[in-house]
Amino acid sequence: MAAYWAFMQEFKRKEKSGYIHKYEKTVIIGAPATIGELAGNGLFGFILFYKLIDSVLNYKLLLADTQGFILSLRGNWIGGIIGGAAFAYWAYYESKKQQLPEPKTQKVSVHPSELMGSILLWAAVWGFAGAKIFNALENWGDFLKDPVDMLIGFSGLTFYGGLICGGAAVLYIARKHDIKPLDMLDIGAAGMMLAYGIGRIGCQMSGDGDWGIDNIAAKPHWLSWAPDWMWGFKFPHNVNDEGMQMSNCAGKYCHELAIPVFPTSFYESVICILLFFFLWSIRNKVKAPGVLFGIYMILAGVERFFIELIRVNTKYHVAGISFTQAELISIFMVLGGAVLCFTQLNKKVTATKHG
Repeated sequence: MAAYWAFMQEFKRKEKSGYIHKYEKTVIIGAPATIGELAGNGLFGFILFYKLIDSVLNYKLLLADTQGFILSLRGNWIGGIIGGAAFAYWAYYESKKQQLPEPKTQKVSVHPSELMGSILLWAAVWGFAGAKIFNALENWGDFLKDPVDMLIGFSGLTFYGGLICGGAAVLYIARKHDIKPLDMLDIGAAGMMLAYGIGRIGCQMSGDGDWGIDNIAAKPHWLSWAPDWMWGFKFPHNVNDEGMQMSNCAGKYCHELAIPVFPTSFYESVICILLFFFLWSIRNKVKAPGVLFGIYMILAGVERFFIELIRVNTKYHVAGISFTQAELISIFMVLGGAVLCFTQLNKKVTATKHG
Protein backbone atom coordinates (compact mmCIF):
# COMPACT_ATOMS: atom_id res chain seq x y z
CA MET A 1 0.00 0.00 0.00
CA ALA A 2 2.85 2.36 0.82
CA ALA A 3 4.63 1.57 -2.44
CA TYR A 4 1.36 1.92 -4.38
CA TRP A 5 0.87 5.45 -3.05
CA ALA A 6 4.47 6.49 -3.77
CA PHE A 7 4.42 4.93 -7.25
CA MET A 8 1.19 6.76 -8.12
CA GLN A 9 2.66 10.11 -7.08
CA GLU A 10 5.81 9.47 -9.09
CA PHE A 11 3.86 8.36 -12.17
CA LYS A 12 1.93 11.64 -12.09
CA ARG A 13 5.10 13.68 -11.50
CA LYS A 14 6.93 12.00 -14.39
CA GLU A 15 3.97 12.53 -16.72
CA LYS A 16 3.68 16.18 -15.72
CA SER A 17 7.41 16.63 -16.34
CA GLY A 18 7.14 15.07 -19.80
CA TYR A 19 9.26 11.99 -19.17
CA ILE A 20 6.35 9.61 -19.77
CA HIS A 21 3.18 10.12 -21.79
CA LYS A 22 -0.40 8.96 -22.16
CA TYR A 23 -1.04 6.14 -24.58
CA GLU A 24 -4.04 4.93 -26.53
CA LYS A 25 -5.72 1.58 -26.35
CA THR A 26 -8.67 0.09 -28.20
CA VAL A 27 -11.69 -0.96 -26.16
CA ILE A 28 -15.01 -2.54 -27.08
CA ILE A 29 -17.99 -0.85 -25.47
CA GLY A 30 -21.35 -2.49 -25.00
CA ALA A 31 -20.32 -6.10 -25.64
CA PRO A 32 -21.83 -8.85 -23.48
CA ALA A 33 -19.68 -10.63 -20.92
CA THR A 34 -17.56 -13.36 -22.46
CA ILE A 35 -17.52 -16.97 -21.31
CA GLY A 36 -13.97 -16.40 -20.06
CA GLU A 37 -15.00 -13.40 -17.93
CA LEU A 38 -17.93 -15.27 -16.41
CA ALA A 39 -15.78 -18.35 -15.74
CA GLY A 40 -12.99 -16.26 -14.21
CA ASN A 41 -15.35 -14.43 -11.87
CA GLY A 42 -17.08 -17.67 -10.97
CA LEU A 43 -13.79 -19.40 -10.18
CA PHE A 44 -12.65 -16.50 -8.01
CA GLY A 45 -15.95 -16.46 -6.12
CA PHE A 46 -15.82 -20.23 -5.65
CA ILE A 47 -12.30 -20.25 -4.18
CA LEU A 48 -13.01 -17.24 -1.96
CA PHE A 49 -16.18 -18.61 -0.41
CA TYR A 50 -14.90 -22.20 -0.41
CA LYS A 51 -12.19 -21.14 2.04
CA LEU A 52 -14.03 -18.28 3.76
CA ILE A 53 -17.09 -20.25 4.88
CA ASP A 54 -14.89 -23.12 6.06
CA SER A 55 -12.76 -20.63 8.02
CA VAL A 56 -15.83 -19.22 9.76
CA LEU A 57 -17.23 -22.66 10.63
CA ASN A 58 -13.84 -23.96 11.82
CA TYR A 59 -12.32 -20.84 13.29
CA LYS A 60 -10.34 -22.65 16.01
CA LEU A 61 -8.64 -24.87 13.43
CA LEU A 62 -7.81 -21.75 11.40
CA LEU A 63 -6.14 -20.12 14.39
CA ALA A 64 -4.26 -23.28 15.33
CA ASP A 65 -2.51 -23.54 11.95
CA THR A 66 -3.45 -20.58 9.75
CA GLN A 67 -0.93 -21.26 6.98
CA GLY A 68 -1.67 -24.96 6.80
CA PHE A 69 -5.43 -24.29 6.85
CA ILE A 70 -5.30 -21.76 4.00
CA LEU A 71 -2.96 -23.79 1.80
CA SER A 72 -4.82 -27.07 2.27
CA LEU A 73 -7.45 -28.41 -0.14
CA ARG A 74 -10.14 -28.43 2.55
CA GLY A 75 -13.09 -26.06 2.23
CA ASN A 76 -16.88 -25.74 2.16
CA TRP A 77 -18.35 -26.92 -1.15
CA ILE A 78 -21.78 -25.37 -0.61
CA GLY A 79 -20.21 -22.01 0.20
CA GLY A 80 -17.94 -22.29 -2.84
CA ILE A 81 -20.80 -23.06 -5.23
CA ILE A 82 -22.92 -20.20 -3.89
CA GLY A 83 -19.99 -17.79 -4.05
CA GLY A 84 -19.04 -18.85 -7.59
CA ALA A 85 -22.63 -18.46 -8.83
CA ALA A 86 -22.98 -15.06 -7.15
CA PHE A 87 -19.76 -13.68 -8.64
CA ALA A 88 -20.56 -15.01 -12.12
CA TYR A 89 -24.05 -13.49 -11.98
CA TRP A 90 -22.64 -10.19 -10.73
CA ALA A 91 -20.28 -10.05 -13.75
CA TYR A 92 -23.17 -10.90 -16.09
CA TYR A 93 -25.45 -8.28 -14.49
CA GLU A 94 -22.86 -5.48 -14.66
CA SER A 95 -22.09 -6.29 -18.29
CA LYS A 96 -25.81 -6.44 -19.16
CA LYS A 97 -26.39 -2.92 -17.81
CA GLN A 98 -23.80 -1.52 -20.26
CA GLN A 99 -24.66 -3.73 -23.21
CA LEU A 100 -25.52 -2.00 -26.51
CA PRO A 101 -27.58 -3.34 -29.44
CA GLU A 102 -24.41 -3.04 -31.52
CA PRO A 103 -21.12 -2.98 -29.58
CA LYS A 104 -18.71 -0.31 -30.81
CA THR A 105 -14.94 -0.06 -30.86
CA GLN A 106 -13.19 3.12 -29.85
CA LYS A 107 -9.79 4.38 -28.76
CA VAL A 108 -9.31 5.86 -25.30
CA SER A 109 -6.39 7.71 -23.74
CA VAL A 110 -4.84 6.05 -20.72
CA HIS A 111 -2.60 7.71 -18.14
CA PRO A 112 0.50 5.67 -17.20
CA SER A 113 -0.57 5.73 -13.55
CA GLU A 114 -3.53 3.54 -14.53
CA LEU A 115 -1.04 0.70 -15.07
CA MET A 116 -0.61 0.39 -11.32
CA GLY A 117 -3.18 -2.42 -11.08
CA SER A 118 -1.21 -4.61 -13.50
CA ILE A 119 2.10 -3.55 -12.00
CA LEU A 120 0.94 -4.42 -8.49
CA LEU A 121 -0.24 -7.88 -9.56
CA TRP A 122 2.91 -8.71 -11.54
CA ALA A 123 5.21 -7.37 -8.83
CA ALA A 124 3.38 -9.36 -6.14
CA VAL A 125 3.43 -12.68 -8.03
CA TRP A 126 6.98 -12.50 -9.37
CA GLY A 127 8.30 -10.77 -6.25
CA PHE A 128 6.97 -13.58 -4.05
CA ALA A 129 8.37 -16.20 -6.44
CA GLY A 130 11.77 -14.51 -6.49
CA ALA A 131 11.85 -14.16 -2.70
CA LYS A 132 11.12 -17.88 -2.32
CA ILE A 133 13.67 -18.97 -4.95
CA PHE A 134 16.47 -16.84 -3.49
CA ASN A 135 15.60 -18.06 0.01
CA ALA A 136 15.86 -21.65 -1.21
CA LEU A 137 19.28 -20.92 -2.74
CA GLU A 138 20.40 -19.19 0.44
CA ASN A 139 19.27 -22.14 2.60
CA TRP A 140 20.04 -24.99 0.21
CA GLY A 141 20.31 -27.64 2.92
CA ASP A 142 16.85 -26.86 4.31
CA PHE A 143 15.45 -26.75 0.77
CA LEU A 144 16.69 -30.26 0.01
CA LYS A 145 15.05 -31.54 3.21
CA ASP A 146 11.61 -30.09 2.44
CA PRO A 147 11.46 -28.40 -1.00
CA VAL A 148 7.66 -28.13 -1.14
CA ASP A 149 7.34 -26.24 2.15
CA MET A 150 10.27 -23.99 1.25
CA LEU A 151 8.66 -22.97 -2.04
CA ILE A 152 5.00 -22.56 -1.08
CA GLY A 153 5.15 -21.64 2.62
CA PHE A 154 4.65 -18.00 3.59
CA SER A 155 7.74 -17.94 5.80
CA GLY A 156 11.27 -17.71 4.47
CA LEU A 157 11.44 -14.78 2.06
CA THR A 158 14.59 -13.10 0.75
CA PHE A 159 14.10 -9.40 0.02
CA TYR A 160 16.67 -9.15 -2.75
CA GLY A 161 15.06 -12.07 -4.58
CA GLY A 162 11.73 -10.29 -4.47
CA LEU A 163 13.33 -7.03 -5.57
CA ILE A 164 15.13 -8.56 -8.56
CA CYS A 165 12.29 -10.75 -9.90
CA GLY A 166 9.49 -8.34 -9.03
CA GLY A 167 11.47 -5.47 -10.54
CA ALA A 168 12.06 -7.40 -13.76
CA ALA A 169 8.32 -8.06 -14.08
CA VAL A 170 7.51 -4.38 -13.54
CA LEU A 171 10.06 -3.33 -16.18
CA TYR A 172 8.47 -5.77 -18.63
CA ILE A 173 5.02 -4.23 -18.12
CA ALA A 174 6.44 -0.72 -18.41
CA ARG A 175 8.33 -1.52 -21.61
CA LYS A 176 5.17 -2.90 -23.21
CA HIS A 177 3.61 0.54 -22.72
CA ASP A 178 6.56 2.58 -24.01
CA ILE A 179 7.87 3.61 -20.59
CA LYS A 180 11.65 3.61 -20.69
CA PRO A 181 13.32 1.31 -18.14
CA LEU A 182 15.29 4.11 -16.47
CA ASP A 183 12.16 6.23 -16.02
CA MET A 184 10.34 3.25 -14.51
CA LEU A 185 13.23 2.58 -12.16
CA ASP A 186 13.18 6.20 -11.00
CA ILE A 187 9.43 5.97 -10.39
CA GLY A 188 9.96 2.98 -8.10
CA ALA A 189 13.02 4.18 -6.16
CA ALA A 190 11.39 6.01 -3.25
CA GLY A 191 8.39 3.67 -3.09
CA MET A 192 10.53 0.56 -2.75
CA MET A 193 12.54 2.13 0.07
CA LEU A 194 9.35 3.09 1.90
CA ALA A 195 7.76 -0.34 1.43
CA TYR A 196 10.88 -2.06 2.73
CA GLY A 197 11.01 0.13 5.82
CA ILE A 198 7.35 -0.45 6.64
CA GLY A 199 7.65 -4.17 5.90
CA ARG A 200 10.40 -4.48 8.48
CA ILE A 201 7.96 -3.18 11.12
CA GLY A 202 6.03 -6.42 10.55
CA CYS A 203 9.23 -8.44 11.00
CA GLN A 204 9.95 -6.66 14.28
CA MET A 205 6.45 -7.00 15.70
CA SER A 206 5.97 -10.64 14.69
CA GLY A 207 9.45 -11.86 15.55
CA ASP A 208 9.76 -13.87 12.35
CA GLY A 209 13.43 -14.76 12.82
CA ASP A 210 14.68 -11.66 11.00
CA TRP A 211 16.79 -10.60 13.97
CA GLY A 212 20.42 -9.99 14.80
CA ILE A 213 23.19 -11.89 16.52
CA ASP A 214 23.37 -12.31 20.31
CA ASN A 215 23.95 -9.04 22.13
CA ILE A 216 24.95 -9.41 25.77
CA ALA A 217 27.00 -6.21 25.90
CA ALA A 218 25.78 -3.44 28.22
CA LYS A 219 23.84 -0.66 26.55
CA PRO A 220 26.28 2.19 25.79
CA HIS A 221 25.91 5.51 27.61
CA TRP A 222 25.17 7.43 24.42
CA LEU A 223 22.05 5.25 24.04
CA SER A 224 20.86 5.71 27.63
CA TRP A 225 17.77 7.59 26.45
CA ALA A 226 16.48 4.57 24.48
CA PRO A 227 14.45 1.64 25.90
CA ASP A 228 16.50 -1.50 26.57
CA TRP A 229 14.72 -3.45 23.78
CA MET A 230 16.23 -1.13 21.17
CA TRP A 231 19.67 -2.45 22.14
CA GLY A 232 18.96 -6.06 23.01
CA PHE A 233 15.59 -7.80 22.53
CA LYS A 234 14.42 -11.34 23.27
CA PHE A 235 11.43 -11.23 20.88
CA PRO A 236 8.82 -12.60 23.29
CA HIS A 237 5.83 -14.36 21.69
CA ASN A 238 7.72 -14.66 18.39
CA VAL A 239 5.79 -16.42 15.62
CA ASN A 240 8.55 -18.99 15.12
CA ASP A 241 8.14 -20.19 18.73
CA GLU A 242 11.92 -20.07 19.10
CA GLY A 243 13.73 -19.90 22.42
CA MET A 244 12.61 -20.86 25.89
CA GLN A 245 9.12 -21.26 27.30
CA MET A 246 7.75 -18.07 28.89
CA SER A 247 6.29 -18.27 32.38
CA ASN A 248 2.54 -17.73 32.83
CA CYS A 249 1.91 -18.38 29.14
CA ALA A 250 0.23 -21.41 27.57
CA GLY A 251 -0.45 -22.37 23.97
CA LYS A 252 1.24 -21.06 20.83
CA TYR A 253 3.69 -18.16 20.72
CA CYS A 254 4.85 -18.57 24.31
CA HIS A 255 8.59 -18.53 23.67
CA GLU A 256 11.29 -15.90 23.86
CA LEU A 257 14.98 -16.03 23.03
CA ALA A 258 17.28 -17.09 25.84
CA ILE A 259 19.80 -14.36 25.01
CA PRO A 260 18.94 -10.84 23.78
CA VAL A 261 19.78 -10.10 20.15
CA PHE A 262 20.16 -6.95 18.08
CA PRO A 263 16.65 -5.97 16.83
CA THR A 264 17.92 -5.49 13.29
CA SER A 265 14.43 -5.33 11.79
CA PHE A 266 13.73 -2.27 13.97
CA TYR A 267 16.98 -0.66 12.88
CA GLU A 268 16.14 -1.24 9.22
CA SER A 269 12.66 0.21 9.65
CA VAL A 270 14.01 3.45 11.07
CA ILE A 271 16.90 3.73 8.61
CA CYS A 272 14.90 2.94 5.48
CA ILE A 273 11.96 5.20 6.33
CA LEU A 274 14.46 8.04 6.88
CA LEU A 275 16.14 7.18 3.57
CA PHE A 276 12.71 7.32 1.91
CA PHE A 277 12.22 10.88 3.14
CA PHE A 278 15.66 11.74 1.76
CA LEU A 279 14.85 10.27 -1.67
CA TRP A 280 11.45 11.97 -1.64
CA SER A 281 13.07 15.34 -0.88
CA ILE A 282 15.55 15.18 -3.79
CA ARG A 283 13.33 13.58 -6.45
CA ASN A 284 12.46 16.91 -8.10
CA LYS A 285 16.10 17.99 -8.16
CA VAL A 286 17.42 14.89 -9.91
CA LYS A 287 16.78 15.39 -13.62
CA ALA A 288 18.91 12.76 -15.39
CA PRO A 289 16.94 9.51 -15.92
CA GLY A 290 18.20 6.62 -13.82
CA VAL A 291 20.14 8.71 -11.30
CA LEU A 292 17.46 8.60 -8.61
CA PHE A 293 17.37 4.82 -8.86
CA GLY A 294 21.17 4.76 -8.80
CA ILE A 295 21.10 6.68 -5.52
CA TYR A 296 18.50 4.23 -4.20
CA MET A 297 20.77 1.30 -5.11
CA ILE A 298 23.72 2.83 -3.29
CA LEU A 299 21.72 3.68 -0.16
CA ALA A 300 19.90 0.34 -0.03
CA GLY A 301 23.13 -1.57 -0.64
CA VAL A 302 25.11 0.27 2.04
CA GLU A 303 22.28 -0.05 4.56
CA ARG A 304 21.87 -3.79 4.07
CA PHE A 305 25.61 -4.49 3.97
CA PHE A 306 26.21 -2.98 7.41
CA ILE A 307 23.07 -4.54 8.91
CA GLU A 308 24.35 -7.95 7.75
CA LEU A 309 27.34 -7.52 10.06
CA ILE A 310 25.07 -7.92 13.10
CA ARG A 311 22.29 -10.03 11.57
CA VAL A 312 21.74 -13.80 11.71
CA ASN A 313 22.11 -15.24 8.22
CA THR A 314 23.61 -18.11 6.24
CA LYS A 315 27.28 -17.53 5.41
CA TYR A 316 29.22 -18.73 2.40
CA HIS A 317 32.94 -19.41 2.47
CA VAL A 318 34.99 -18.86 -0.68
CA ALA A 319 38.79 -18.62 -0.76
CA GLY A 320 38.90 -18.02 2.97
CA ILE A 321 36.39 -15.14 2.75
CA SER A 322 33.14 -15.41 4.70
CA PHE A 323 30.09 -13.53 3.40
CA THR A 324 26.31 -13.72 3.15
CA GLN A 325 24.19 -13.67 0.01
CA ALA A 326 22.83 -10.23 0.97
CA GLU A 327 26.34 -8.83 1.47
CA LEU A 328 27.38 -9.99 -2.00
CA ILE A 329 24.27 -8.52 -3.64
CA SER A 330 24.71 -5.31 -1.61
CA ILE A 331 28.19 -4.83 -3.02
CA PHE A 332 26.90 -5.29 -6.57
CA MET A 333 24.07 -2.83 -5.83
CA VAL A 334 26.46 -0.15 -4.60
CA LEU A 335 28.78 -0.63 -7.58
CA GLY A 336 25.88 -0.77 -10.03
CA GLY A 337 24.29 2.34 -8.53
CA ALA A 338 27.56 4.25 -8.72
CA VAL A 339 28.10 3.27 -12.35
CA LEU A 340 24.50 4.20 -13.23
CA CYS A 341 24.80 7.62 -11.58
CA PHE A 342 28.15 8.34 -13.21
CA THR A 343 27.13 7.32 -16.74
CA GLN A 344 23.75 9.09 -16.67
CA LEU A 345 25.13 12.31 -15.18
CA ASN A 346 27.97 12.23 -17.73
CA LYS A 347 25.43 11.81 -20.55
CA LYS A 348 23.43 14.78 -19.29
CA VAL A 349 26.54 16.97 -19.07
CA THR A 350 27.57 15.96 -22.61
CA ALA A 351 24.05 16.58 -23.95
CA THR A 352 23.97 20.02 -22.27
CA LYS A 353 27.31 21.00 -23.84
CA HIS A 354 26.20 19.89 -27.31
CA GLY A 355 22.85 21.58 -26.81
